[in-house]
Amino acid sequence: MSLTGTPFLYTLIAVSVLAVALPLVLWSRMRGPRLLRVVARMLMLLFAQGTAVALVFVLVNNANSLYDTWGDLLGTGTHVQQAADLGADGTGGIALDRLPKVRQQFEQADGTGMHTAGGVRVTQLEGRVSGVNAEVYVWLPPQYDDPAYAHRSFPVVELLPGYPGSPKSWFGSLHVHEQLAPLMRSGEVAPFILVAPRTTLLPGVDTGCANVPHVVNADSWLSIDVPKMVRDNFRAQPAPKDWAVAGYSAGAHCAAKLAVAHPDRFRAAVSLSGYSDPIGEHKSLAAKSPSLRRANNPYLLLRKAVVPPAVALYLSGQPQDGYEAALALRKEAKAPTTVHVVYVPKSAGGHSMALWRPQVVPAFRWLTLQMEQSPVAGGGSRSTPRAPSSDDSRHEALASGTASPEAAARRR
Repeated sequence: MSLTGTPFLYTLIAVSVLAVALPLVLWSRMRGPRLLRVVARMLMLLFAQGTAVALVFVLVNNANSLYDTWGDLLGTGTHVQQAADLGADGTGGIALDRLPKVRQQFEQADGTGMHTAGGVRVTQLEGRVSGVNAEVYVWLPPQYDDPAYAHRSFPVVELLPGYPGSPKSWFGSLHVHEQLAPLMRSGEVAPFILVAPRTTLLPGVDTGCANVPHVVNADSWLSIDVPKMVRDNFRAQPAPKDWAVAGYSAGAHCAAKLAVAHPDRFRAAVSLSGYSDPIGEHKSLAAKSPSLRRANNPYLLLRKAVVPPAVALYLSGQPQDGYEAALALRKEAKAPTTVHVVYVPKSAGGHSMALWRPQVVPAFRWLTLQMEQSPVAGGGSRSTPRAPSSDDSRHEALASGTASPEAAARRR
């Protein structure tokens, strides 16, 4: 059974109920030697406790999309077929424009949120450059299949989860497509194609979205193979002007790093509670050596850039959780690089889906403006509204950064 599937959850619920019922029914009916009865009762208690812990874990895992498969959980799965040294640009000298088109078969994805707002589709992609073989989830905006837009191409945003994390998390836990679909229909947010590729490629480690010769080419997977597949199979606008990348936690680090490192592939990045130094995730491969840390630190990449990259960064964070790193990036940025920092107070909650979910809409409104996307309906694109100062600022306003600083301070 699938770790995140409904059959496994229902089976576990049934087993948990049975585990509680057994000692209630059999406790006083046990026969035989005293030692045997004590051992039997202890086993029943351990069984009940074990199933309860397992049920809680599955519920938490499904709510936060931490582990997608048994291989992810047990640290036994690998999605790397080969990891050649691809050089500084991650192409290995391959002429990307001469590669044959990638034609993929897609099917309806299963899991929480996968069937809502038009449904999410999934495919298994073999990266011709990176050597990665993994799943990619794609959601198409409401206008995509509308005959009125049959000849229109659409902007794209890659969505990256944290570590541990599943690419499904953006749809199942953050409800990105459910939040954005009505705003896309009204013209408040551009009709982005949303693409969520797997980022957990090796067992028990975070790739840090880095290329590590002979280990993994995660950067090339995310910045070359996945975008090429999307352009070859969907009416996607060309990079970099109409491409962005967004992530939370470890995925936020990746988003900023990919945009700064590859302004020829991405125009903008959204980083929710991210960090610059890969050491921010102790299981990151990019933190294993000083050279890898330097090569995958967006702050250092901005500092040493001969020509500042033409990218726009949206960085949100709390004190000691992304805010200081965001301020450092803003201080280091030079035109044409732009950095928008959103302060999220501690009172909005901790490092969790509940903190990031309210930030989805403001971030995509910002992306709509930064990528100069025109609306397709309604009264046009609008900037993120600022909530007035109020003593009763809601959690959503605090987490999205739309509450006033004064109201946020009063809630600390």
